[in-house]
Amino acid sequence: MERIKYIDQVEIKNKRVLMRVDFNVSFDKEGKIKSDERIKKSLQSIKYLLNQGNQLILISHLGRPKGRDMSFSMKPVGERLQQYLPDYKIVLVDDFLKSFPQTKKGKIFLLENTRFYAGEKKNDPEFSQKLAKLADVFVSDAFGSVHRAHASVVGVANYLPSYGGLLLKKEVEMIKKVINNPVHPVVAIIAGAKISTKTGIIERLMRIADYVLIGGAMTNTFWQAQELIIGKSLSEPEFVNEAKKLMEQAKKDHRQLIIPEDGFVGNPEDEKTVGIARNKTEIKENDNVLDIGPQTIKKYQEIISQAKTIIWNGPVGYFENFQYRKGTDAIYGAVVANSQAISVVGGGDILTAIKDKRQNDKITHISTGGGAMLELIEKGTLPGIEVLKG
Repeated sequence: MERIKYIDQVEIKNKRVLMRVDFNVSFDKEGKIKSDERIKKSLQSIKYLLNQGNQLILISHLGRPKGRDMSFSMKPVGERLQQYLPDYKIVLVDDFLKSFPQTKKGKIFLLENTRFYAGEKKNDPEFSQKLAKLADVFVSDAFGSVHRAHASVVGVANYLPSYGGLLLKKEVEMIKKVINNPVHPVVAIIAGAKISTKTGIIERLMRIADYVLIGGAMTNTFWQAQELIIGKSLSEPEFVNEAKKLMEQAKKDHRQLIIPEDGFVGNPEDEKTVGIARNKTEIKENDNVLDIGPQTIKKYQEIISQAKTIIWNGPVGYFENFQYRKGTDAIYGAVVANSQAISVVGGGDILTAIKDKRQNDKITHISTGGGAMLELIEKGTLPGIEVLKG
């Protein structure tokens, strides 16, 4: 069977290396980076390649710009990267198609947002070839993007010797370990706003996990499937049938698909007023459910405490408002308290939600990928991984 070759398994010295990183960080209202975990996690591969005398050309997307929108510029990312690599000068390349600076030791080139180019998302061969001409070798270390068949992830690998970076290696090995050879009981916590993007992963996890715990706004769609009132809460009424099917499947296969029993309701804009706990049968017409409730928190904590393998994807409530992060904080506390379990955490806004936590070292693996983590669990491989094999 063909396998990926990683940069610590081959000799890459004194080469021009085009390295796909995941610098798709989030920003606050003031335009400051909220969490730079993705930048920090790329440093191991960056330093490894620099120590081999290579010239690095880094490429990433940032957000979802429509054309060349400078509010999505990589400039603040480059400035943050500069703080972590003070011995090198980070040079932002505005448009590599028009001009590219001379290769020079002591410099790291960072290309402007790859989504400024129409050829990126189209995986255009001509655009991929132009990227490939910049370098001798391609290294993919952007786990958060390997589920996308884009030019800088998949296309360029067709024209250069291509290898996986150290972050990609760790991500793939850890996620495959908990899926292919997990220690039971396996507990999966799947949260997020939309059930529409998670039906496949829930089905897959119901075959792997002993318990699948639901959280986030998708809870409301499950409640609608139970013919409950959800008030003004966020939901996807057009996916109620899918929620019903998942619950019926779980019952038929004797699987533990656990839907919250209660929630905290309130105003998402009000950060001063404490949310009111309500049982799922007591939600009123004007209520907005923003977090899992105390009964559910207690139940989830008990289940997580017994786990030997934990997979957690996404905050379980509207954590951006301090009043509605009780559920997410409680899940986090239960995960880090369980020292006997292998834990893999990622997806949604998890990196932001736990960035200031002091016990992150007690989590076995914090993934930089949301969609990629889920798709790898669901499908077993991804386009950006397949292209590196051989």
